[in-house]
Formats: sequence, C-alpha cells, structure tokens
Amino acid sequence: MSAVKRVRPARHLALVEGVRGFRLIVTAGRGETFGVTLEETYGESGGAIAAPVTTTTPVQTGRVVDAVFVAIRNAGHQPSVLAFKRKAPVHLGEAEGVRLALVMIATQPIAKHERVRALVAGINAMSVEETYYWYAKCMGLDGNRARKALRILLSDH
Repeated sequence: MSAVKRVRPARHLALVEGVRGFRLIVTAGRGETFGVTLEETYGESGGAIAAPVTTTTPVQTGRVVDAVFVAIRNAGHQPSVLAFKRKAPVHLGEAEGVRLALVMIATQPIAKHERVRALVAGINAMSVEETYYWYAKCMGLDGNRARKALRILLSDH
C-alpha cells in the first residue's frame, strides 16, 4: 500500500505595490519642542506596511534638527511642514530616510555635542551607497555592534 502524502497549499505573501520609503512622525514635547519617530514604509497610502526604525526624544531631536530639516528639504518639502503640532506623517524618499536613520541611530546615545557633530558630518560626507551599506548593517542581526563600529569610525573615539 502506498502512502499518500498530503501537500498543504503554499501561503502567499500579499503583494505590496510601490517602493520603499520612510515617514517621519512628529511627537509634541514641552512648549514648542518635538521628538520624532522614523518608520520605514513599503507600499503607498492605504496599503502601506510600516516598521519603526527609531524614535528620538525632543532633546535628542534638537541635537540633530539640522539633519532632519535637510532630509525634509531633500524630499521636496518645505521646512515649515515640521511643526510641533503636526498630526500627519512627513513622507521621505528612500535615500533621505536612510541617511536620516543613520544620523538618528548613531547619535542617539551620545551626549557630547562635539561627538554628535562629528557623527553627523561623517554621515553627511558618505555616498548614497555607503549610507545604504551602514543602514543595512545597523539594522541587521548584529546591529548594536555595527552602530558602535560606525560611531568609532566617524568620531575617532
């Protein structure tokens, strides 16, 4: 007697139309300060899938606010879209989001302003390909080690 093996139908992932991008969500702080959450998105509008990348407090955001404004300008937005009372997310392109994500995750635990400036300057000096490489490393399985290596590389400490 031959054994009949039951084959389960394969589960298919839903196709998400669109490209990878990022969105910046503003969280109000005290007074006119704000923090931000950066999310990586796949797809567009209603069918978008989002995964959080990092969140910064108002103090952390204040240290890298220039990089936030550069990302917003490079994505084609006016700097005025970034207001502490903003409710809708600000959409960023892939390249702008990757660079901003690197700035945010590299500088987040750093307290010394000189070191934060060195890290931001080093990331801004990178080519697009280098930012993608470091983003993939920092978000991968050994992300903590890669973040530390990036900080050491860029700040000479």
